[in-house]
Amino acid sequence: MNKEQKTQLIEELTQTIKNNRAFYILNPGPMNAEETVTFRRRLYEKGLRLRVVKNSLLLKALENAGIPETHNFEPALKEMSGIVLCTNDPKAPAQVLESFRKETKKDYPTLKAAYVEDTLFVGEQHLEALTRLKSKSDLLAELVGRLQAPIQQVVSALQGAGHTLAGILKTLSERNN
Repeated sequence: MNKEQKTQLIEELTQTIKNNRAFYILNPGPMNAEETVTFRRRLYEKGLRLRVVKNSLLLKALENAGIPETHNFEPALKEMSGIVLCTNDPKAPAQVLESFRKETKKDYPTLKAAYVEDTLFVGEQHLEALTRLKSKSDLLAELVGRLQAPIQQVVSALQGAGHTLAGILKTLSERNN
């Protein structure tokens, strides 16, 4: 790969990183061809794609994309690396990775790092937490629901009291007649 091709690849990676909500850096490990095809197919079914890149080019792309504190990625950028970019569901790659490893009963591919909603996760120990991660919109919807619940209870109580009061007034008016 010549310098021009590397520059073009860095620019392409920079744009894709900027345009995605999250990305995962994986070590594909010693997967054979069949396992690789199966893993890539599972990612593709979720609208994801695994791209193997040189660590130095990936680090340059992260810097160019404006990802803060790129030096924190350096421990993860050893050995072979593949990047999975997410536009919609930031936990989808973690779920695919976990289910693939359970099915194959192998401990690879491994999670090297993940960058989700402006938060960096470095290391395999974060995989389980990433599979349960809620998106920002899910968290906002949950918060709005929790804020609305007490208000709805007050409104229901007032409506119930209003119906009770109306019933009492109706009964009293019927007695007077």
